Amino acid sequence: MGIDISLDTSIEELVERYPQAVSFLSRRGVRCIRCGEPLWCTLGELLREDGIENPHDLIKELVEYIRKRGEQAEGSK
Repeated sequence: MGIDISLDTSIEELVERYPQAVSFLSRRGVRCIRCGEPLWCTLGELLREDGIENPHDLIKELVEYIRKRGEQAEGSK
């Protein structure tokens, strides 16, 4: 499964393609949903706004989290 997430990924696209990203980011203090809607910005803009010092590291962790969740889902079928 190719997971394509970068600083330029829109929050709307991220939430649509990888809904599990919402809980991952929320646990790290990054809220990407407000009033039930994805924010209108890129992941990079959001991470800068929230003061994340190593956004590339956080994206790597996010991709790994999504990959593992996908593997777990495949294993339960």
